[in-house]
Amino acid sequence: MKKSLLALAVLGVFAGAASAQSSVTLYGTVDLSGKYVKNDGASKKLTLARDGINSSQLGFSGIEDLGGGLKAGFDLLASIGADSGDLGAGQAIGGGAGKFFTRRSVIKLIGNFGEIRAGRDYTPTFWNNTIYDAFGTNGLGDSSHVGQVLSSTFVRADNSVEYYLPSNLGGFYGQVMAATGEKNSATETSNSGRYIGARVGFAAGPFDVAGAYGTQRNGNLFGDSVKTYNIGGSYDFGFMKLMGYVDRDTVGNVKETRGSISTVIPFGQSEVHLGYSRGKKTVDNTAVSPAPSNATTNTVWQAAATYQYNLSKRTAMYGTVSTLKNGDLSANSVGGGNPFGAVTGPTSKGFELGLRHFF
Repeated sequence: MKKSLLALAVLGVFAGAASAQSSVTLYGTVDLSGKYVKNDGASKKLTLARDGINSSQLGFSGIEDLGGGLKAGFDLLASIGADSGDLGAGQAIGGGAGKFFTRRSVIKLIGNFGEIRAGRDYTPTFWNNTIYDAFGTNGLGDSSHVGQVLSSTFVRADNSVEYYLPSNLGGFYGQVMAATGEKNSATETSNSGRYIGARVGFAAGPFDVAGAYGTQRNGNLFGDSVKTYNIGGSYDFGFMKLMGYVDRDTVGNVKETRGSISTVIPFGQSEVHLGYSRGKKTVDNTAVSPAPSNATTNTVWQAAATYQYNLSKRTAMYGTVSTLKNGDLSANSVGGGNPFGAVTGPTSKGFELGLRHFF
């Protein structure tokens, strides 16, 4: 009897804690494909791959109404490697412990003043690269494949504090982020991982445009700070949505300008995604003695197309083809990977056929 009463008391404590939270939502995505990639100078590779048109993930979000227009909440978003049951993008390179909620882990306070977040989140300078890309920086068509100067905080930053403008500003929106640098190993500088950036935009009807700026400290990338400027936009004509962005990254004597233009054409239950992206890196050698030349340049471009058939609002089948051309000084691939690797050949090609489901 005493054990039963104790059990009921414990359950009552947990029930009270649960009822204090206004709502908690469980959601996610599973996206798997058969993917074929052929890089010049390397063997053909056929895999069961993940994240063909959307990022596979498992998410938890909660919100509590505190009264007076004030709310508190959280977002926890983990990557899923559905092909093998691992942590997906959160998997540690070379094995070992990785990040579980690698896509996002924030606590937030929302009110008439806007929104304050703290934790691991997407950087302001990343958003224009993915929102204005018809492939959403996923799969073989990902426009960031042409990047030659991508820092560790290109997508997300740890240990960040953010502020978002309120949503009632007549179409104007924006955010500011500051992330501290916390040294994790002897090979990193004391400021490695530090990020400071902001993004502002305006959206009205079919029109959306935004610009962003940030500085990113990465001790493993040329040992210096990366400065990023970008601007992007989209216009929905109804029969098609046109989008694109331009991004400039500078670090030391290295500059890279990347650009992408893409479109989504819906018809019936189908969609066609088309895109072209190009990146040009310039290295100023005037400070080198003896200087081999004033500058060296290298260009990478990629063209991609996806056909997507929506079986329902949650489930879709798709096929993607992509071709990437390297310059003499790069080894980028449609399959992603390290752009600083040894040059194996100018061309990378790929094809994938997959299935995506939201839940």
